[in-house]
Amino acid sequence: MATWATDAVFYHIYPLGLCGAPARNDFGAAPVERLDRLEPWLDHARGLGATALYLGPVFESTAHGYDTADYWHVDRRLGTDEALARLVSAAHDRGLRVVLDGVFNHVGRDFWAFRDVVERGEASEFASWFAGLRFDMRSPFGDPFAYEGWAGHFDLVKLNLANADVRGHLLGAVRSWIVDFGIDGLRLDAADVVDLGFQRELAAWCRSIDPDFWLMGEVVHGDYRRWANPDTLDSVTNYECYKGLWSSLADRNYFEVAYTLNRQFGRGGIYAGLPLYNFADNHDQDRVASRLADPRLLYPLHVLLFTMPGVPSIYYGSEWGIHGRRLPGDDRPVRPALELPRTTPAHVPEPDLAGTIRRLAELRASLPELRLGSYRQVLVAAEQLAFARELDDRTALVALNAADLPVTVTVETRANGPEAWRDALNGGEWRAEDGRLRVEIPPSWGRVLVGA
Repeated sequence: MATWATDAVFYHIYPLGLCGAPARNDFGAAPVERLDRLEPWLDHARGLGATALYLGPVFESTAHGYDTADYWHVDRRLGTDEALARLVSAAHDRGLRVVLDGVFNHVGRDFWAFRDVVERGEASEFASWFAGLRFDMRSPFGDPFAYEGWAGHFDLVKLNLANADVRGHLLGAVRSWIVDFGIDGLRLDAADVVDLGFQRELAAWCRSIDPDFWLMGEVVHGDYRRWANPDTLDSVTNYECYKGLWSSLADRNYFEVAYTLNRQFGRGGIYAGLPLYNFADNHDQDRVASRLADPRLLYPLHVLLFTMPGVPSIYYGSEWGIHGRRLPGDDRPVRPALELPRTTPAHVPEPDLAGTIRRLAELRASLPELRLGSYRQVLVAAEQLAFARELDDRTALVALNAADLPVTVTVETRANGPEAWRDALNGGEWRAEDGRLRVEIPPSWGRVLVGA
């Protein structure tokens, strides 16, 4: 299984949105090389401390990318296959791994095999490719047949992953993505409803081509180890902590996220040692800055994101604290077109946040206990949280303060731990007395204390 992602910091881009692609594909226009616009963002991502790039859907689709029409070619609204190969190569030149979206649960109604069913009905050789297809009913689109859609959305046609030809088609496409484009991993869309047998076959297939290939699944609810284990995926989305990351701050209630972290990673934690994919927002959720009435809380939020167990990810634009809320049936407000400023302009909501993220990424890279260490809760209060990340004889004590005033806390150090401690994030030194550290935490901020 891939190990590089354990040390990674991800930068997440939704290309159809960021590049300003048309909302719908006409399937007739010549390709427009919008993917080339992403090359300057590679330097920006590296400047933030990112080491991996997660690109949302890039293959031919009807609208938003998760309604695939062709798994084998880049969406003409983004460019050509050669443009994607150039982008991946440019990312690799900058030390960025590249992970793409793998949308295997469903396709769009413009998917070539589904169009054949629409045109030929029961005579189509591809009728068995789709789940629940039956010709004694009509679909909500008026087709003379019915089929399963994802979560009741009938513009997303569920594939029959039990069909060997379907699996062969998908695995062949994935091989081309690895061999022709040189990608380093996949994020499986809607992994919680993708057949586990297919996921195991996919994992074995990818690792037979590239033993270091990384697989991460989108899972909102359930036992994450059902999907993330040696036979299937390396990681899944940590939606359980996603909620606590922002709502514990919005509600001034660190007990919420503390409970989740302890349940997941504390002594006997159900996900101890599992590098979950952590995020504060993404292409499916409101921007985190829109979740927090007080923008100062973005700073302790990111301290936690970069020091908690798991792999941190930043969604494009959120490093400046931009706002965005989903509308009913419309995710475009959280998937905007953006121009990369050469310098952070004055109108960016939080001009200091990107620099803070860079500092935190550098800190995480320099302290292996933040990437690999165990988790031990040390202190929890409504607006303060402290925990230890421990690896062999190394300890990092993380202390967070969500209050708008400085707060002094007393935290217990590990038995036989060092007496002298330094703040690796801000500077300054302290001495433990009788195994306790008395430390003042600045408002809306944190400290990361390590042995001096």
